[in-house]
Amino acid sequence: MNAILHPQMHLHQVDLKPKDYKTDTPSFWCAGCGHHGILTGLLRALSEIGVDPNFLVSISGIGCSSRLPYFVNSYKMHTLHGRAGPVATGVQLARPDLAVVVTGGDGDGFSIGGGHMPHLARKNINMTYILMDNHIYGLTKGQYSPTSRQEMKTTTTPYGGVEEPLNPVLYMLTYGASYVAQAFAGNVKLASQLIKEGMEHKGFAFINLLSQCPSFNEIDTAQAIKSACDQMDANHDISDLNAAMNAVNMAKQAGRIPSGLLYKTERPTLDQRMAELVERVGGHKDYDLRKIIDLARP
Repeated sequence: MNAILHPQMHLHQVDLKPKDYKTDTPSFWCAGCGHHGILTGLLRALSEIGVDPNFLVSISGIGCSSRLPYFVNSYKMHTLHGRAGPVATGVQLARPDLAVVVTGGDGDGFSIGGGHMPHLARKNINMTYILMDNHIYGLTKGQYSPTSRQEMKTTTTPYGGVEEPLNPVLYMLTYGASYVAQAFAGNVKLASQLIKEGMEHKGFAFINLLSQCPSFNEIDTAQAIKSACDQMDANHDISDLNAAMNAVNMAKQAGRIPSGLLYKTERPTLDQRMAELVERVGGHKDYDLRKIIDLARP
């Protein structure tokens, strides 16, 4: 069994099979939805790491993707639209010994919740953010999303879109996420591997999983996504931010999708910095807000 993601949690490792992490609640996504594969990948990753469900928190916002916590044996919070990140930040800071996993869609994460994403990345909050990106609003029946292709005719863009689609991976690389990866949801083996590595990473891990929506997205089918994915070159330097950004840009220009681990770096997390700050002002017993304010002054 691999080392657990948090040093404090090594005493809480368990030996469970993927099915043991699944609740009795049926995963009620549409037949053929890519989210089924993402759930399977997450359950496999949890099993391989050996996460104790009692030390796991699954948090989501609103959308088809945000139903996922109902299907995972863990503590969970189904929050407001776009607000999973701030809630997860509070959980992680209050209980840094827990494994925090956020799941959300392209609308939840990069439309109404888009203002939070840069700060999750720059603060390097120790959590795993799984974006279940199907390029459409599924729960509300097929509206244009921030990642929708311009040629998509939806209920809100009957003549096609006029906006450039947002690239979540490039966005996260730009704002300083310390672990960035991408894969097709149907490639469960790779998705599971990336989720596992992301959870073991100490810092903000962002994993973009491209998921087909058979009900409202006729362009990005499972076959279309699978055919467009290119595995990252074995010689790709995951510590080189410029190389990661170039790989994404080149793939975008060619109409391709880079798949695998794009970037990984190590730097202090927000909870580590907060703990150091508390110690500098005398520890929790002598906690004094005035001392923190004085230390923050130039």
